[in-house]
Formats: sequence, C-alpha cells, structure tokens
Amino acid sequence: MALGLQLRRQVLAGLLLCLCVGRWAEAGKVLVVPMEGSHWLSMREAVRELHARGHQAVVVAPEVNLHIKADDFFTMKTYAIPYTRDEFDSIMKGRPDEFFERARFLTWFLETMATLKNVSLFFARSCEALLYNKDLIRDLNASSFDVVLTDPVYPCGAVLAKYLSIPAVFFLRFLPCDLDVESTACPNPFSYIPRLLTMNSDRMTFFQRVKNMLYPLGLKYICQVSLTPYERMASELLQREVSLVEILASGSVWLFRGDFVMDYPRPIMPNMVFIGGINCANKKPLSQVCTAAFVQSVFPVEHVLFFKKQ
Repeated sequence: MALGLQLRRQVLAGLLLCLCVGRWAEAGKVLVVPMEGSHWLSMREAVRELHARGHQAVVVAPEVNLHIKADDFFTMKTYAIPYTRDEFDSIMKGRPDEFFERARFLTWFLETMATLKNVSLFFARSCEALLYNKDLIRDLNASSFDVVLTDPVYPCGAVLAKYLSIPAVFFLRFLPCDLDVESTACPNPFSYIPRLLTMNSDRMTFFQRVKNMLYPLGLKYICQVSLTPYERMASELLQREVSLVEILASGSVWLFRGDFVMDYPRPIMPNMVFIGGINCANKKPLSQVCTAAFVQSVFPVEHVLFFKKQ
C-alpha cells in the first residue's frame, strides 16, 4: 500500500514537472523590427536560428529598403513610406566620394551634418509610417507576440514595443551618446573607460582623461538632431511626456555584438549579454595544399613541411 502511494506521488510529480517544462519550452512568436543596411545582415542570422529552434518570426520592414528581402525562415510584413526608390537610393547612398575629399574641417562638418539630417529625417518619417499605420498596428497587436527583437540604434522598434506592451530584446553593437549605459543605469566612469572614437586606451594620462570626458559632449548635438523625433512620436502614442532613455530602459535583454577581446572591459548589468562571435560563420578548414600555397606566398622558403594530426 505504501509502495503504491509512493509510486503515485512520483507519477504526479513527473506529470507536474512535464507540464511546467512544456509551458516554457513551447515555441514563441517574435516580432522583428530591424535596422537597415548591414545591421540587418547580422540580425538575419539570429532570426534564422530562432526559426531553426521552432520559433515563428515576423519581420516588419518598409516597402522600399536595401537588404531586407522575403525569405523562407520568416514572415514579412511591409508598409508604405513617403519615398520613391530613386529618392531612397539618393538619400541612403549619397556621395561616397565625399569622405575622401580634402576640405576644411568646418566645411566637412557642415556637409556631414547636412547628410546626417537628411538620413535621420528619412528614418524618422519611415518610423511615422509604421507607427501611424492603424491597420498594421491593429494586426500586430492582435497577433499576440511574445517579444520584440530590434536594433535600438533605430529606436522605432523600441517605441513600438513600448506602445504594444511587449517585452523588448535589443540586438546592437553600441548606442551613440552612451544611451545604452544610461538606459540600463550601468556604471560608466570616464576615468577608466575609453570613449568611442577617442583612440584612448584603458590606461590614460591626465589629459587623455580630460579628452575622454569632453569628447562625448560634441556627440550630444548629433543625438539631439537624430533621435529627438522618436521621443515626440513616443509621447504622442503613449499620451504622456516620455524620454528616449525611458523607452530604452524598458528593454528586457541587451545583446551586444561585441566582446572584451575587441573592446576594453567595462562594467555591465545582469541583462547585458555579449555575443561577439555571432557574425563568425563556421567555415571549412583550408586544405594542406591551400595552406602551403599561402605560407609560401608569405615566406620565401623552398619547402614547407606539414604534419598531419593523429
């Protein structure tokens, strides 16, 4: 009798465990709001892996774009934007040769800021076309997504996740103006962490530390120009004043496409995960013939010996 009761308890415990695990192991629905260009090429591999693991991904993109094309491992939903293909190509491609032209710093800076304003205006109007598309928003809201995967360098996905009350996972390399550390309340000491583009190391002289502190101030203007429209759109949708830092602070997980092998170590928060190897594809090893040809092209030797691993 006691043995039968013990077995019954074990069976009930096993069933309860299966029910609990089954609930968390079931596939989810992922809404993907990518950034244009090479950012999407990195995110696409993550979406492919999500599909391989049984998750359903829906990618939202403008009708006119560079690289975001339909594929068999996700469902694509497009929306119209107030630009033609020719206007889009003119804005996105611009004049590549202008970066190699020799000009006075002030002239170069003004031209660069004009280009930045045009590109920022394009992305802001594209975001407006998405957020104010009532039919598309209604369809997305009814789809009951589990999570939004987005690159916060294009804050539209973060605003959409906040508006739809869906947890957000950020997939990024870095954010300008230290918005990532500010939004996560992460320690960010100027005296020890070299700032982007300063060329400083983690061992700085006094004047390098001063430069490290002053340099980000110049980037604040760029962020003010390019990111302010998203705060306005978020405030209109949520019907209250909201900052971009507050929008980004709602991110559940931050996936950084970096690693301390490439970057200097810095403090991180528990929801920051470094995935620097995600863009490293698994390639087949070179044959001995190719390796020998490469070595002989670099080193002027007559004979190269290779020993086969046992």
